[in-house]
Amino acid sequence: MASSQETPIADVSGADGLTVADRDQAAQAGRNLRNGLISLVVLLVLVVGLGLAVPGLRGVADTVTDMPIGLIAVAVGLEILSCLAYVVAFLQVFERAPIRWGARVALSELAFGTAVSLGGAGSLAVGAWLLRERGVPTARIAERSAVLFLLTSAVNVITLAFAGFALWLGVLPGPRSPLLSLVPGLVGIGVFAFFLTLPRISEHYARRRPQGRLRVLLIGTADSVRATRKLLFTPDWRLLGAFGFLWFDIAVLWACFDAAGHVPPLVVIVLAYQIGYLSNLIPVPGNIGVLDGSVVGMFVLYGVSATTATAATVVYHAIALWVPAMWGTIAFIILRRTINRPITPRPSRAERRRLRADRRAERSGRAR
Repeated sequence: MASSQETPIADVSGADGLTVADRDQAAQAGRNLRNGLISLVVLLVLVVGLGLAVPGLRGVADTVTDMPIGLIAVAVGLEILSCLAYVVAFLQVFERAPIRWGARVALSELAFGTAVSLGGAGSLAVGAWLLRERGVPTARIAERSAVLFLLTSAVNVITLAFAGFALWLGVLPGPRSPLLSLVPGLVGIGVFAFFLTLPRISEHYARRRPQGRLRVLLIGTADSVRATRKLLFTPDWRLLGAFGFLWFDIAVLWACFDAAGHVPPLVVIVLAYQIGYLSNLIPVPGNIGVLDGSVVGMFVLYGVSATTATAATVVYHAIALWVPAMWGTIAFIILRRTINRPITPRPSRAERRRLRADRRAERSGRAR
């Protein structure tokens, strides 16, 4: 959004109040989402056709068709809870966003994250545009988006470390091979320790750099990590959103294994899920084929039947794709129809506390 010192853009607005840039960005985002959804459909049809045509995969197809519809419904419900948890996490980070509008932005991010082939950058891009279009300063968007990404990533790392060490120490049942338990735990601890020390490292190198983009980036990184640490270590029920976003999604996979007839140890599901999801960095629409192969491969390493793992993973992936994609697409369509409509920011959490305290004091005074 243009600042007060920039050239006004109202003179290029149409009767609906939209600028040419607004229309172009909205149209481009809509095309990206539409093309992503079409790609998902095509890839899904190819995967289903492959499963039916290849004799070695017919056992997987039989397992899928025999899954109880009730358990599939449970899995869908868990994915809905995962999406709602992301909304809570988004509203915790962007705490002044109106609840309904912020929820739609968060769901739109999920839709673009699953459907648009940008290796996860699609969700951040559409969220930034939707926020900027409503007047949120660009610097604020960048900082808060980084915090949201770091917060959800920190939850992943904490979960990975806990699961790895719990398996290695025998606290939770499963194969205790050091490679499959201790190594993931050490990686999780190492990444989290690096995360905690990153502000010092960034500021150390920033002081040695001249003024420029790199210095600004290093200082911004330090600020974002500190803001994330504050959220992570400050008691707040909304922090459950960041954990629920991951844990409910893992629970979807657990429900799919239950539907397939065999549930591996929970810690195995957690570790195979998290390690397999590293393939999500590859920019493929919905990560169809890539994610499935890596997750199934991890389950096989942990001793799970390939047929059961493939059936459960394919059904999980379909649910994890289409629930946020459809829900988020509806949210994005609603947002497109309300572009440039003013929104009223919510008071900050500190301001809301002061208001509640003032009301209590006022009621107490009247009671006297």
